[in-house]
Amino acid sequence: MNDIIKQFQEYQPRPENYWRSVILFGKNTACYKFALGKSLLQFAKNNQTIVRLEDLAPSYCESICEHLRYAPRQATNRTSLFLETCAKFNREEISKEQLFSAALARNGGFRYVLDAFQMVGSDPIAVPFYEKISTRGKTTLTLTDELFEISQSHLYSDLLQEIEARWRLVETAWELGISPALLSVHYDEQTGDFYVKKDASLRRKSITSARDALRGYQKGKSFYCFDRLVTESGQKDLCDVDHFFPHSLQQYVQNGEINLDGVWNLVLACKRCNRGHDGKFDRIPAEEYLGRLFARNEFLISSDHPLKETIMAQTGRTSEQRSHFLHRVYNFARSYMPTTWSIAPVSSAVF
Repeated sequence: MNDIIKQFQEYQPRPENYWRSVILFGKNTACYKFALGKSLLQFAKNNQTIVRLEDLAPSYCESICEHLRYAPRQATNRTSLFLETCAKFNREEISKEQLFSAALARNGGFRYVLDAFQMVGSDPIAVPFYEKISTRGKTTLTLTDELFEISQSHLYSDLLQEIEARWRLVETAWELGISPALLSVHYDEQTGDFYVKKDASLRRKSITSARDALRGYQKGKSFYCFDRLVTESGQKDLCDVDHFFPHSLQQYVQNGEINLDGVWNLVLACKRCNRGHDGKFDRIPAEEYLGRLFARNEFLISSDHPLKETIMAQTGRTSEQRSHFLHRVYNFARSYMPTTWSIAPVSSAVF
């Protein structure tokens, strides 16, 4: 496990941070991790401690089949027997019972995911969310107190949305079949969504809400003051997607060498920070926040594609290059906006 992921997990080592590390940094060779994560949260929400695979199969299969309907490729490899079985169910070629039976088969839908889910890199997470018990060919999961803690808290809906957002990002890369190094994610300020350009004709494919995609990497906290983020659409205090370096600086950029609409420059901020009394508005954050932006971007880069490749293309291939880039942009911004802004935190730092 690299040092950036350890920093994410161990800076305030709460159960939700270990959960997020699984979803954000765990291997993404197929969609199974995301489907299992959704099912586990739902069973814990319903106070079910012992979960048989027979009970888990319906919600697990349903999530995979749903995603297959709009993103037919759900793995790095082009072929998968179980994913093809799910596709057959979607085409009404097999019954639910046959689908669930395929999931429970020895080489079926649960073959690797139960052991792999609680691994990040080559290391098991320090806070497990279930214990796998196999007896006489039957497997059950015993859910842990840590999983119940996060599923019974205000985090429940946030974590479900973060799974969906991460899943949509990863499956987009699989579906388009574009080399990760060439796949660039863009931000639409009008809709608040991330999107990719599908081809030379500039046709767009909307991926997911920028709020849902970025929230986990900030551990659900406002970038500047660490207050809890509100990300549910329609809520009074819905957080803002803020340009760390104000977008108004784009007019001074020569030859398009700095893209201030890039993912690297977008952070989630509560309304108080961004446009409340003494808010940031169109000002440059104090230099103390630059290290925080660097850390958040390194979290994104430690995830698999496509945000990783987008940020590296925009800011540098190495951490040293990325640090130099941020300081160069900061000096450029200060030459046009010499006054900086800061705000008192409302809770302790989370990264």
